[in-house]
Amino acid sequence: MAGDSSFPDVDNDGSEKNEETVIVVNVGGVRQVFYGDNLNQYPETRLAELLNCLSGGYDSIFSLCDDYDPGKREFYFDRDPDAFKCIVDVYYFGEIHMKKGICPICFKNEMEFWKVDLKFLDDCCKTHLSEKKEELEEIARRVQLILDDLGVDASESRWKRCQKYIWKFLEKPESSYPARVIAVLSFLFILISSIVMCVGTIPDLQVVDAEGNRMEHPTLDNIETACIVWFTMEYVLRLISSPNKLHFVLSFMNIVDVLAILPFYVSLTLTHLGAKLMELSNVQQAVQALRIMRIARIFKLARHSSGLQTLTYALKRSFKELGLLLMYLAVGIFVFSALGYTMEQSHPETLFKSIPQSFWWAIITMTTVGYGDIYPKTTLGKLNAAISFLCGVIAIALPIHPIINNFVRYYNKQRVLETAAKHELELMELNSADGKATSSKNELEDLAREGKEAPFYSSRLKVSHSDTFIHLLSEEKHYRTRLQSCK
Repeated sequence: MAGDSSFPDVDNDGSEKNEETVIVVNVGGVRQVFYGDNLNQYPETRLAELLNCLSGGYDSIFSLCDDYDPGKREFYFDRDPDAFKCIVDVYYFGEIHMKKGICPICFKNEMEFWKVDLKFLDDCCKTHLSEKKEELEEIARRVQLILDDLGVDASESRWKRCQKYIWKFLEKPESSYPARVIAVLSFLFILISSIVMCVGTIPDLQVVDAEGNRMEHPTLDNIETACIVWFTMEYVLRLISSPNKLHFVLSFMNIVDVLAILPFYVSLTLTHLGAKLMELSNVQQAVQALRIMRIARIFKLARHSSGLQTLTYALKRSFKELGLLLMYLAVGIFVFSALGYTMEQSHPETLFKSIPQSFWWAIITMTTVGYGDIYPKTTLGKLNAAISFLCGVIAIALPIHPIINNFVRYYNKQRVLETAAKHELELMELNSADGKATSSKNELEDLAREGKEAPFYSSRLKVSHSDTFIHLLSEEKHYRTRLQSCK
């Protein structure tokens, strides 16, 4: 087939028009016939280039396909036939839809091979592709962070290496056993501090000072002080070892840490110095207001809880659904409070004094709380109340399902990303051994700590790749064939 020196079906005079040309393409065993007038609609694509490659000889032909049969005028490609069936739709319909079950990244690579612009991909499929790219970027980021932790740059100063060690020690509990112990201790200090804040408000555990004012027990104060000292040391060490201090200071969780620590020092300063500058009563009120701010430290639990982080992300992605929920409730509250006020005016002992006062009744009724402090006494008012809480149940239930879906989707996505990152690292370690006995993860970490051959392993890991190769981890460009799977 490849040994023929001539092409019997080629008109060297060029009398045959491209519009009348018929070519046969065999992609992964699937044959398909194309006409020149269809292919010439998009002359920059690979299939359109096949029309003019026959007169260029073997070099021109085999630069576009894997093999060619001049007798059948058939071009052979070792590519994914399922993706090809979708891509050829551009010649007939002017747009491409990606079939369910095809990896978006593989499909993008197939489109690049056939030289079809991504603009022909339908918007729904582009969304799927962008989501997959974001997932791969996240996996690449996680893998790169682990690789950076394993590698040690000998050119760095001792202070830089010490900073990295402290940062990994405090921010990455999975990096070592002592780091996990520190994370557990930090979690326990948060719980103890929150419990002390609650227990300190029990009157039986409070003491009376010389002026007759109740105050927290000294023992609880000492425990509170110990917790604040721990939080302060933890924050200062993390700030010193942070690679990007501006980003660290402006991070939401670090702002929460400051809000949890700052009230203690401000109240301490006001207690000792504020009495000289203002009245003692004003100082006490300011101290009480600042002590209430200690509730912010409960949000520190989000740093150690993936569940709270997932909940926060789900609520952040559900602003639209939450807005709909508030809008439904707001409309219902306004309508039913106005109806309730109007219907209850005929009763001499009515509890509905005004429409704004009726808002409270509508809120607790539509949310099915029902404190009973305000209730209708007329028959029409009771009917209005029954309709209001039925509408409230429906209004609350409708947007809840999308919010739950966002939570479940993000939670499952995080688990998949963690598994994919670990899988990618394992394959990198296997490939970096070049067929020899592979080094275990602990051995790689020991090499990274000792600084022996760490650059070698780090570079080899970054270059190695698997069937799930992530392009962001290497500057080299790798192509996949249809025989390679996408996990």
